Amino acid sequence: MSVLVPRSLSEALDLLRSDPSATLLAGGTDLMVEINLHDRRPRSVVSLSRIDELKTFHVGDDVVTIGAAVPYADMEHGPLAEALPALAQAARTVGSPQIRAAGTLGGNLGTCSPAGDGLPVLAALDAVVDVVGPDGDRHIPFNDFMVGVKRNSLAGGEIIRSVSIPRSDCWQGYAKVGSRNAMVIATASLCLSRSSSSVTVALGAVGPTIIRAIDAESWLADACDLSLKVPSDVASEFADRVAASARPIDDHRSTAAYRRHAVRVLARRLLERSES
Repeated sequence: MSVLVPRSLSEALDLLRSDPSATLLAGGTDLMVEINLHDRRPRSVVSLSRIDELKTFHVGDDVVTIGAAVPYADMEHGPLAEALPALAQAARTVGSPQIRAAGTLGGNLGTCSPAGDGLPVLAALDAVVDVVGPDGDRHIPFNDFMVGVKRNSLAGGEIIRSVSIPRSDCWQGYAKVGSRNAMVIATASLCLSRSSSSVTVALGAVGPTIIRAIDAESWLADACDLSLKVPSDVASEFADRVAASARPIDDHRSTAAYRRHAVRVLARRLLERSES
């Protein structure tokens, strides 16, 4: 296969225009598994690793913007971790240090696996995916971006440029369950954000897409005063409602029943952490 290494976003777009079948390469942590273990054989690859525009981030007063090629290692600590604690927690669970140094949020979005660690955070925090293509820029709410298992709403010739996440003072947290404590694909994952008036919850690895537990969010906001400690019986009911929103399956990593149980535990656990 040929590997093309553009130095600018415009050059990358030109390469895609001339070869629409080319495969985009970000960190390679997903693509190389497909090539090495699953016989994927792209004819040509466009590497985004030398495009400086994609490797920057900006922490503003209202919005945090993260370039598509910013590695997870940059999210674990520093300004991004301070602005987006849940994203930092998710980043720390991604593979090994070597994987976190290579893997990117843009790659996670390009692959769109329901088990992607960064994706529940984007869903819960109402992130917007900024893409550029032959017809100009588009700004796609994350909850419209992922449309199925490893399927997204990118049009032909489009490239993910960045992700924009509204900044707030809400408490936020992320947790996942796997078959071991490190370097594991999520069996179930959950991100929760809480303010004095609302809660948002997003679930990973328990459905064909990342799932927002919208009914459970609305029920909790009506059931209690979120500026105060949530009563135990309300917290239990909330966790049950979050688990009911999951659409898990049995597969080689877990059973549907265990995944639903894990979601129930994670929802209650993160709700309790938000009060500490």
